[in-house]
Amino acid sequence: MSESNLLIVEPKKFSFNEVFKLESGEKLNGFEVVYETYGELNKQKSNAILICHALSGNHHAAGVYSKEDIKPGWWDELIGPDKAFDTNKYFIVSLNNLGGCHGSSGPNSINPETNKEFGSEFPIVTVSDWVNSQNLLREELKIDKWLSVAGGSLGGMQALQWAIEFPDKLSKAIVIAAAPKLSTQNIAFNEVARQSIISDPDFEKGDAHPQKGLGLARMLGHITYLSEESMKNKFGRDLKKEKLGYDYDVEFEIESYLRYQGANFSKTFNAHTYLLMTKALDYFDPARMNDGIFAKTLENSLCSFLIISFKSDWRFPPERSKEIVDALIEAEKKVSYLNIDSIQGHDSFLMKNDRYENAIKSFLKSDV
Repeated sequence: MSESNLLIVEPKKFSFNEVFKLESGEKLNGFEVVYETYGELNKQKSNAILICHALSGNHHAAGVYSKEDIKPGWWDELIGPDKAFDTNKYFIVSLNNLGGCHGSSGPNSINPETNKEFGSEFPIVTVSDWVNSQNLLREELKIDKWLSVAGGSLGGMQALQWAIEFPDKLSKAIVIAAAPKLSTQNIAFNEVARQSIISDPDFEKGDAHPQKGLGLARMLGHITYLSEESMKNKFGRDLKKEKLGYDYDVEFEIESYLRYQGANFSKTFNAHTYLLMTKALDYFDPARMNDGIFAKTLENSLCSFLIISFKSDWRFPPERSKEIVDALIEAEKKVSYLNIDSIQGHDSFLMKNDRYENAIKSFLKSDV
């Protein structure tokens, strides 16, 4: 990236000092969320876009914190000058959701009643809770209506929830690699991940950072984010050493990669947050209030929709995106759908792809 296009950002904090009621019936006595903004809000305040993060994401979606910073935000491929979410045109807002572990109120926040981290005492939050807290941030920023709400995976579910819960507060929803609810298989993956954490002896002793359990959960998750083809191309059956050791040490390159990913993740993420995020995924099912009829759930939505899937994504396969499209068509809503060739699996939504970027650019500037 040239220095002229370097996006240097600074986190900000929004504090809500009233009681915030959660979907579960639990309450928070106020909360804080950390967020970042990219680009400039125009005078009409009509160019604002909300970016919603997935399971392990956070507020740092794009840019760097200094010229020396070598690690840009998680969606830097798509957010920035002349990119899909063009910061020369749009005002982009990205936040760390409630229950997160990167500065927003969550399990690693201090409980004022105990002067210790909340840990497991932080209440479970849902996609609806996140959207309601995001709406409070919208009000704080004095943005009457988002031009678009966008996200991939769990972020795409939040975009759907916005269209359902606050239909007059967004013009466009971009739902990428998502689903109207989790499949049984996906709930099963999440349960194995949770049990990896919960059964870690360090976690049972009250340690909020059980590195082995959280590392295993991440390893499992990472397998589901990649396609067979991408793993084959990157690692194949290549050995770490010259010959087989006939033991249980790392021998294949893919083993080394997964262990590295698990160990690295467990140093920077909070286990309780991981548990909360997977539960939010499991609970997402907005159609349950309408006898499972998703089209009926979408009846009051007013925005236009762009639904994107990736052919190699087996965690949230194209068929799940088509369920959303079919429901929107049945509800007589404006919807565009794109199924993209990509070998990166579920992680494709994070990657640079010309067709992907052009679809988002065209949708954002269109009148639909």
